[in-house]
Amino acid sequence: MPLRLQLRDDPAATASRPVSRNGLLAAMCACVVLVVGMVAAINLAVPMLAASDLHPSASALIWIVDTYVVFFACLVIPGGAAGDRFGRKGVLLTGLALFAVGALLSTIAPNVPFLLAGRAITGIGAAAVLPNTLAVLLHAVPAERKGVTIATWASMTGIGGVVGNVGGGAVLSGGSWRWLFAAAIPLSLVLAALVARIAPVSPRHDRPLSPLGAVLLVGASVALLLGIVEGPEKGWGSPIVLIGFAGSVVLFAVWTFVELKAEHPLLDPRLFRVPALRSACLGMTAIFFGMFALFYVNASFLQYGKGFGVLLTGLGIIPLTVPVILGARHVGKLVQRIGVDATVAIAFVFCGCGLLGLSTNDASTPYPVYAAWLVVTGIGVTLALPTLSAAISGSLPPAQAGVGAGLQATTREFGSALGVAVIGTVLTGQFVAALPADVRAAHDPHTVAQALATAPGRTPEVISAFVTSTSTALRVIGVSVLVLGALVVLQSRLSRNTK
Repeated sequence: MPLRLQLRDDPAATASRPVSRNGLLAAMCACVVLVVGMVAAINLAVPMLAASDLHPSASALIWIVDTYVVFFACLVIPGGAAGDRFGRKGVLLTGLALFAVGALLSTIAPNVPFLLAGRAITGIGAAAVLPNTLAVLLHAVPAERKGVTIATWASMTGIGGVVGNVGGGAVLSGGSWRWLFAAAIPLSLVLAALVARIAPVSPRHDRPLSPLGAVLLVGASVALLLGIVEGPEKGWGSPIVLIGFAGSVVLFAVWTFVELKAEHPLLDPRLFRVPALRSACLGMTAIFFGMFALFYVNASFLQYGKGFGVLLTGLGIIPLTVPVILGARHVGKLVQRIGVDATVAIAFVFCGCGLLGLSTNDASTPYPVYAAWLVVTGIGVTLALPTLSAAISGSLPPAQAGVGAGLQATTREFGSALGVAVIGTVLTGQFVAALPADVRAAHDPHTVAQALATAPGRTPEVISAFVTSTSTALRVIGVSVLVLGALVVLQSRLSRNTK
C-alpha cells in the first residue's frame, strides 16, 4: 500500500483500525529518539568534519551542529500548532518526510553552505515531528495513563541523546561523516510507514497560524547564536558580533510585541506570568544547556584526549543513561514525597556537580572515574526531565496539547543550542590561548585539526592544549547549571510564598 502524506487526517482511514497503545507508544518514542538523537550524534562527527575536505572553521563546526537545533527549537511550537489545526498525524508524517529530505541533502553536501541547508531542512522536519508525537499519545491514552505516558515520552528525550551517541558512533565507525546522515534516511521513512499505519486521528482546532512570529523567533535566535559563536574568531567587538547581539535584542522585542498583539499567538508571552510554567521552562532550558554542552565536549575529548575510536566514544556516554533507565519510573513517587521544588533542587545539584567533576578529568584519568561522574550527571537529568515536563504540561489546558508539547521542546532544544554555542565558544577561546605561541603564530588555528595540520610534529602539545580547554569549558557549564538551578528553585519558592 503506498504511503500517503496528507496534512489533514482522514478519520475514515483509521477509525476502523484497532490501535495498540503499547505499539503506538513505541512508535512515538522511536520518532522522539530519532529527532533528538540527531542532535547528539552530530557531535561525534565533529573531528571527522574538522579534518574533511569541507575544511570548516571552528565557528562553522558549531553552526553545523547548531543549525539543526535552532530550526528545531524555534519551529517546534509552530509545528505543534500546525498539528492542532491540520491534523497531528498528517503533520507528523510530513515532518518525517522533511527529515529524510534534509538528511539526503546533508549526505551529498559538496560544501559547508549546502550542508547547513540540509541541516536546516532536517531541523524543520524534526520540529514537525516532536510536538505531534506527544499530542498523538495524549489523545490516545486514557486520563489515568497520561502521567505515566508523559514521563515515558520525556525520558525518551534524554535517552534519545544517548542513543544518538551510541548509534552515531556505530555508523561513523564506517569512516565517513556522510554515513551518519545516510543512515537517517531509511530510519525516517520506516517510521513514517509505521506512523501511517497505526497512529490514530485526533481532533483539529481551527486556530490561525502566525508565520511572522515564527520567522521573528528564528531570526532572533540565529542572531543571538551568531554573536556567541563568531566572537572567538571575529573578535567580541567586531561588527558582525555586535550586530548579532543587537539584532537579537531587537528581534526578540519585536517578536514579543507581535505575539502580544496577535489574536491567536503561537506562544502567548503572557503564559509566562504563570510561575510554575516560567520556572519549569527555565529549568528545562538549563538542564539541556548542560547536557548537550557535555555531549559536544565529550565526543571530542574521548577521541582526541583519550584516543578512543568513534564507536568506543559513542559507547563511552552510556553511563549517563543508567540512572535514566533505572530511575525514571520512580521520579513521580519522589515528587509526591518531597515536592517539586526539592526534587528540582536535587536534580540541579547532581547535574551541576557531575559536570564539575567531569572537568577534573584529563588524558591520564581512568575511564571508570570519568564514567562515575557521568552517572552523577545522569541522576540529575533523570530527576529533572519528567518533573519539569509534567510541570509544563500541567500548566496548559488540554486544547493546547500541541503548543504545550512544542513549548517543552523549544526550551529543551533552545537550551541545547545555547549549550553547544557557549561551550564551543569557550572551548575555542581557551584552546587558542593554551596553544604554544609559535603554533598560534603559524596560521592562528582554531580547531585541533587545523593545529595538527599546521604543526604535525607537535601533536602532544596540541592535544594537551585541547584537554586544558575542555576542563575550563566544563567548569563554566557546571557553574552555570548550578546558578541557573538556584534561580529556578528560588523563583518557584518565592512565587509559592506570595500566593
